[in-house]
Amino acid sequence: MQRKAYVSGVAALLAALLAGCTGSSDSGGTTDDSNPGDAGTASAVAEPGRYRTLPDPCDVVGEETLDSLLPGVKELTDEEQREKAYEGTPTLTFDTDRKVGCRWKVESAEATDHLLVDFERVVSYSGAVSDDSEAQELFATQQEAADLPAPTSTETVSGEGTSTSEPSGSPSSSPSASASTSASGSPSASSSASPSGSGSTDGTTPAELQPRVLEDLGDEAFLDDELSSSGSTAQQRTVTVVFRTSNVIVRIEYEEQPATVGTVPDSEEMQDRAQKLAAQLADALTE
Repeated sequence: MQRKAYVSGVAALLAALLAGCTGSSDSGGTTDDSNPGDAGTASAVAEPGRYRTLPDPCDVVGEETLDSLLPGVKELTDEEQREKAYEGTPTLTFDTDRKVGCRWKVESAEATDHLLVDFERVVSYSGAVSDDSEAQELFATQQEAADLPAPTSTETVSGEGTSTSEPSGSPSSSPSASASTSASGSPSASSSASPSGSGSTDGTTPAELQPRVLEDLGDEAFLDDELSSSGSTAQQRTVTVVFRTSNVIVRIEYEEQPATVGTVPDSEEMQDRAQKLAAQLADALTE
């Protein structure tokens, strides 16, 4: 009986010791060490971008807008052909959550018009860099590649005496009197073609229509305008508007090639149409 009592006492002592060790481990440094680490990791994670999905690019441009951008649509007498022209053609993409686009092409008696609308949703793969910051860096790369002329040329022509160091000065805000003097700093203004439809007397692009940074469009935006030199064929003008809203970058490319050699597409008219479409898309994104 004494041996049985001794064994029971040892067992009780071992159980108490084991319980004490287990309790010390559970309430000790392991839990304390994990909390600071979790808090530090959470605080280092950057904010995600505003947009998690992209719209259907072939549905974002209304028929009325397409009628303006692609005048040849209204000349199509076949209803099926006209509906197909309105629908557009989706661009090839491997991830519709990240990049989508749509193209339209319509021929008319006067010209052939092309339109491309492209959406790109930027996602950062670094927990310390936000989607917005990543998109801002990508947008800056695209703007640099556009090689926009310095805005100082417009400020000099306008005669307003504004600072030439303003990086985002938009020529569109200069007085209309500057339209009579052309700037020669843009590669797209080097054409010596007929001035018909060019908006100036010597075939070059007026100062206020030069490629430039745009104000009041998304978080940031720019416009490019290029007139190709095609030799014996009609010249093609391409107006590009790119803007960023949060972590989405939208690109619009609007091209026109006249059917008649020597005819130059109107820069002001094409820019106005492209900017109106960009404003509509920006409003649709913010809704």
